Amino acid sequence: MNAFRLLALAGGLAVAAPSLAQQGTKADQATLAKIKDEGLNRSRVMETAFYLTDVCGPRLANSEGLNRANQWTQKQLTSWGLTKATIEPWGTFGRGWDIDKSYVAMTAPYYHTLIGAPKAWTPSTNGVLKKQVVVVKATTEAELYKYKGQLRDKIVLLDVTAPKTSFEADAKRYSDDELQKMAAFKPEAPAAAAPASAEMEQRMAQRRALLALRTKMSDMMLSEGAAAILSSRGGSDGTFFTSNGAPYAADAKPVLPELEMAPEDQLRLIRLAEAGIPVELELETRTRFQTQDLKGYNVVAEIPGTDKKLKSEIVMLGAHLDSWHAATGATDNAAGCAVMMEAVRILKAAGVQPRRTIRIALWGEEEQGLFGSRGYVKNHFADPATMKLLPEHEKLAAYFNLDNGAGKIRGIYAQGNEAAASIFQEWLKPFADMGATTVTLRNTGGTDHLSFDAVGLPGFQFIQDPLDYGTRTHHTNMDTYERLPADDLKQASVVVASFVYQAAMRDAKLPRKPLPAAKPEQRM
Repeated sequence: MNAFRLLALAGGLAVAAPSLAQQGTKADQATLAKIKDEGLNRSRVMETAFYLTDVCGPRLANSEGLNRANQWTQKQLTSWGLTKATIEPWGTFGRGWDIDKSYVAMTAPYYHTLIGAPKAWTPSTNGVLKKQVVVVKATTEAELYKYKGQLRDKIVLLDVTAPKTSFEADAKRYSDDELQKMAAFKPEAPAAAAPASAEMEQRMAQRRALLALRTKMSDMMLSEGAAAILSSRGGSDGTFFTSNGAPYAADAKPVLPELEMAPEDQLRLIRLAEAGIPVELELETRTRFQTQDLKGYNVVAEIPGTDKKLKSEIVMLGAHLDSWHAATGATDNAAGCAVMMEAVRILKAAGVQPRRTIRIALWGEEEQGLFGSRGYVKNHFADPATMKLLPEHEKLAAYFNLDNGAGKIRGIYAQGNEAAASIFQEWLKPFADMGATTVTLRNTGGTDHLSFDAVGLPGFQFIQDPLDYGTRTHHTNMDTYERLPADDLKQASVVVASFVYQAAMRDAKLPRKPLPAAKPEQRM
């Protein structure tokens, strides 16, 4: 539907429909039409995504890239007319870490460049290394200690599972059947936590054993005088997953330089070495630690409310700004940040006068444990360890989050909040033709809305089409701008802007679930 017909239709509906402020739950159709028109026809979401990814670069926790993104988003939000744009500390995080140079190649038996990147918070090689390799395959301590005396001045290759050929596409959208199953989900009555099954206990024990073995392996390689480590956590077709190889704590113990590799490159080196063919590698990493400022930061900004009674109440929307470092963090989570920034830009451009104040938050240090949002919630609303409520706890009307890749919005997780679910069903009706129809009572994890839910605040994550998030981009070297479909991000921006607008305009705050009990183990 073109913009002229959309506006004409909305104008006719607005004559007969009461305003959102009067009705309390139904949307002001004229304003929704303006939101759709601005978001679909004059979108800037891809421009924002470009700056967050290609211009700011990787945004590892407390890195120069994240600092660039903090500075840029603060200025950009201010330029769009938002107020109180602030880079706000949430608490102490730890060391910053940046890469100045990274290079790895096989130089014998022939020359070939290899795909890899340093693991986060690992040290430099202190110059170019040109060394022979040794393969270490160990699943027990006894197997590990067989390599004693063989590692000095060698580059250690750790074993990796070979990728399997897949006959399915990387990317997918939710089917109607899958969405229907989400919508039909009924939470079970609360019950005492069941003891872990024997199978689950076994898996947990195996995981603990593997982590303990990996720690012993790192310690032994360091003490034995190995030069560096090459490892892989899997992937395929040149894609590798990235992580940290050392803690970000200021007092972290020393480790060796370590690179994570594309499995195909790692496996070729292993095959050659195991065939008795001498393998030589050349590599250099220059990494840099920042210890002057150990704080973590969030970027926050506001559209002030206009209602005398309600302007002190807050509707929040947010996404995490930090990323991993092997790519530019496009789907995780520049996409979410670009959509949330676009949503507030749309509201400003549409001339919306919200009754409640609208506050956007771009979280830092999410990848290490939702630290930015957890710190913000603790500072402003409540500490889940004590559940002692701060005055602002009463003022939050809702929080909306986006952090499941770059797919369009298909609905929303109501997080077990049945009263909110019925409201969301109404709010989604204008977007049925855009594919957003589903409300599920199901919970979803791993995103910043959990920080709000943990202290009894109405926090929600949108349902997004998965695309290739779980198969190709999440925490990999392929998480780049090219993975961002413009139409999906435009649609998501419009849906988010509508939800935020309606939450800011309805008579009452969104319903809340009962306050949870204090959980001392969640203290930060």
